[in-house]
Amino acid sequence: MAKESSKPTEDMNIGAKIRKQTDEQSGNLERSIEKILIALYSLQQIDSQVDKIRIIRGELPLEVQDLEDEIIGLETRVEKYEEEVNNSEKQVAEKKMSIKESDALIKKYEEQQMNVRNNREYDSLSKEIEFQNLEKQLSDKRIKEYSAELEIKNEQIKQSKSALKERESDLRIKKSELKDIVEETEKEENLLVNKSKEFHGMIEDRLVTAYHRIRKNARNGLAVVQVERDACGGCFNKIPPQHQLDIRMHKKIIVCEYCGRILVDDDIATMVKKDY
Repeated sequence: MAKESSKPTEDMNIGAKIRKQTDEQSGNLERSIEKILIALYSLQQIDSQVDKIRIIRGELPLEVQDLEDEIIGLETRVEKYEEEVNNSEKQVAEKKMSIKESDALIKKYEEQQMNVRNNREYDSLSKEIEFQNLEKQLSDKRIKEYSAELEIKNEQIKQSKSALKERESDLRIKKSELKDIVEETEKEENLLVNKSKEFHGMIEDRLVTAYHRIRKNARNGLAVVQVERDACGGCFNKIPPQHQLDIRMHKKIIVCEYCGRILVDDDIATMVKKDY
């Protein structure tokens, strides 16, 4: 009989152990999720501070980049115009040389006309002289065209170089302004960026990817927000009571059903904000 009575006690002990293990596992899961939520909200606070620093710089980096691109474009344009000017100058020189050659041939043919033996030779030389005069006229016409082009191209080069000089001056000023701002904030930004990397290591890759995707799509860069006045701190839509309870339990990661942001409760926010 004694042996029979010891079995229920033994079963009760086993049941108690199982419940204890289950409770411990549940507690470990809660603590694990809680740590992830703390890491995510901490990451959000850090990245928001980095965003503020970069906002201080305003549009300067983009303005600098735009000016650099514009300067490259102007330099390319000037090079193209200068190449066209060189080609036109070569054409003018060639046509002037052609006129000299025609003059020399005309003189030669006129001298030969003085010693012709018959009308046929004279007429042939006359045609050659006429042809060379036409060649001279054509060369003169081309010289005028190329000269007109040269005048236009040189004016374009002058304007482009003037614009280039102005843009280079603007770029120096913008770079100086940006340098001053960067020097003021660079140290703080680097510390925050390094902290951000530390928290990245505490969160599994799929959550980090989701976090950055949400941040990219959110106008204010907020991917993890606190529930405030029963509403999402990102889109301000009301959170159902059951969801609010789940958020406070820290048993799983809850996202806003309207905007997709990750939600945390006051306890997580308070713990993190003590450090930031």
